[in-house]
Amino acid sequence: MKILLITPPLTQLNTPYPATAFLKGFLTENGYDVRQADLGIELVLRIFKPENLSKIFGIAEGKKNLSPNAKRILALKDEYLETIDSVIRFLQGKNSTLAQSIVDNDYLPRASRFSNLQELDWAFGTMGAQDHGKYLATLYIEDLGDLIIEAIDPDFGFSRYAERLGRTASSFSPIEEKLKGELSFLDKLLLECLDAHIQEAEPDIVGFSVPFPGNLYGAFKCGQYIKKNYPEVRIIMGGGYPNTELRRLEDVRVFDYLDFICLDDGEGPLLELFDYIGKGEQDDSRLQRTYKLDKQTGQIQYCDNKLAKQIPHSKAGTPDYSDLPLSDYLSIIEVVNPMHRMWSDGRWNKLMVAHGCYWKKCTFCDVNLDYIGRYDPTDASQLVDRIEAIVKQTGQNGFHFVDEAAPPLLLRDLSIELLRRGVKINWWTNVRFEKTFSPDLCRLMVAAGCVAITGGLEVASDRLLKKMKKGVSIAQVARVTRDFTQAGIMVHAYLMYGFPTQTEQETVDSLEIVRQLFEHNVIQSGFWHQFAMTAHSPVGKNPEEYGVHRSGPEFEGFAENDLYHEDPEGCEHEQYGPGLSKAIFNYMHGMCTDWPVYEWFEFDTPDTTVVPDVIEQALQVSEKKDAELESHGILWLGKKPVFESYAVRKRGKRQEKGKLVFANKTADLEVTGDKAEIKWLLPYFDIMAIGGERTVRLKELKEEYENRFQKPFDRFLNGQTWRTLRKEGLLLLRM
Repeated sequence: MKILLITPPLTQLNTPYPATAFLKGFLTENGYDVRQADLGIELVLRIFKPENLSKIFGIAEGKKNLSPNAKRILALKDEYLETIDSVIRFLQGKNSTLAQSIVDNDYLPRASRFSNLQELDWAFGTMGAQDHGKYLATLYIEDLGDLIIEAIDPDFGFSRYAERLGRTASSFSPIEEKLKGELSFLDKLLLECLDAHIQEAEPDIVGFSVPFPGNLYGAFKCGQYIKKNYPEVRIIMGGGYPNTELRRLEDVRVFDYLDFICLDDGEGPLLELFDYIGKGEQDDSRLQRTYKLDKQTGQIQYCDNKLAKQIPHSKAGTPDYSDLPLSDYLSIIEVVNPMHRMWSDGRWNKLMVAHGCYWKKCTFCDVNLDYIGRYDPTDASQLVDRIEAIVKQTGQNGFHFVDEAAPPLLLRDLSIELLRRGVKINWWTNVRFEKTFSPDLCRLMVAAGCVAITGGLEVASDRLLKKMKKGVSIAQVARVTRDFTQAGIMVHAYLMYGFPTQTEQETVDSLEIVRQLFEHNVIQSGFWHQFAMTAHSPVGKNPEEYGVHRSGPEFEGFAENDLYHEDPEGCEHEQYGPGLSKAIFNYMHGMCTDWPVYEWFEFDTPDTTVVPDVIEQALQVSEKKDAELESHGILWLGKKPVFESYAVRKRGKRQEKGKLVFANKTADLEVTGDKAEIKWLLPYFDIMAIGGERTVRLKELKEEYENRFQKPFDRFLNGQTWRTLRKEGLLLLRM
């Protein structure tokens, strides 16, 4: 049985979406012949072949009532056709010397995306030519995208395709209407990509992973083509979109384009489904979380064998990125948001530290669904095994851990295991801003390669944080983000406005809190989004408990997730979006943090009630002193030292001194002190080092010290020796 797994267009241009790689790794380990393809990157690269771009220009020239911007692009078509190959290769990292020409010369034709370029020139003061060139090349590509949207297909987007059809798609009719319409030029290119893979792989089964609304139309279009041209091939759809949107599926027309839909994690359902297909589709009693069409009744049947076991995360296998064109992805730079740049620039291997969320209480979140509600962590050793295998296969050592919220203690264990094995990677992940992320844990994560974290501050209001059961306070978020920042980790905050019952005053006050967080440089990036009520969240299931009323949409047999709602207690939330976005744009660039927050809105708002030093006061709360952390384990990040003894004279008396010399990358570190104390401490570095034979707790060190020297341990903790070691890499960690 041959299987072809496909990510339909479009998601990201810089890295493959990981679902097919996860499934390929698992299925291959279980003996299946599996290939995979990312039609998103293939479609974009096919669009920008000179011969196809020339056809796009030809189609556009036949259109009437084009905008001045489109007419300008068409007037410069020769310049675009002359440069497109070189620019694409540059964004793929295959033509790096082009950067200087892009930056210094009038190499690129320019349309409307370049209109604000002068305002952003300052952003490249410390950037090299490569980054500046990527940014300009990104604008160039986006200009061409604007032409495609205006003249070829209004549903096109570089990270989504016909997304409007998948959003709040309670009825299947708009999707089917487009599917039955005339093929667009982009449809033809997409189906060319698909057919090439079917011809090569000769699959018995094609599986489409549909993570987002912007992938839905592409999946159905491909399914339609396969049904017509390869009717013997069975078609399966799964992924994030059906997992959240299609849990009440009733419209049988869906099965004109595919044969099965699997919900939640695909490993278990696919094993049972492959067995079912292989045995002639006779006995469906073992199928797990699978929709199919009952051929006798003509109705949709949902098959879920409740006795079937879940595949634990530890058995899900190592993601396998083979077959994917890893060297062909495009590295895009969006200057305005440093975290968005990480999403779009460079290739990140995707991996999960743990399945689901260990908190799973947030009232706005789909905590009732499997991908969040079933928490299943991975052992750190196994996780690093997977990391090493992926680095060996891809040649890339950047990782994005795509967790709902990475557990802090598992990140501790992961960091220690990476350091123990000497595995050098760069990584980032999503977290909750909880107090377990101590300054020392943040330092450990940095030592293990952590470069950034994202986390949900959401509505910066303690009342609303409590109402949404976030489990954090503003003061706690300020301290945790400070600890990340001081350790050298960039912090991006997800921000929300329009949560049920949020008042105008709370919106203004939330912006003031965010202003102060940027003012004190404890967050460096952020993004506001308006609250959306979803069908599987506590708010969506019980809206009256949260002071809102559901007002639609009416379910018409297809998708159900985003819900319309009325908020009689709250303000008119939509009007605040532009002002919030303008404010954070400026804050991210270190600008206007001294403006009163009402300046960002084009209508009257109340003055903030937040005191101007609330974040400063939160940051002044002292951390626990080392003496209060007796149960914590001690970890030394550096090398084992060399001991040297020497003597000094003080007031005519000879004093015996000891010295520990540590060889570091940049310079040697010397720690001096009383000879007896230094010599006593020396053997502990073998035990306290990464990979030491056991955990030494501070309590043990205290007891040893006081028994040996008959002195209070606080005296040692407050001495220069201990302070120097703490500064240079001696960590106290919750173990």
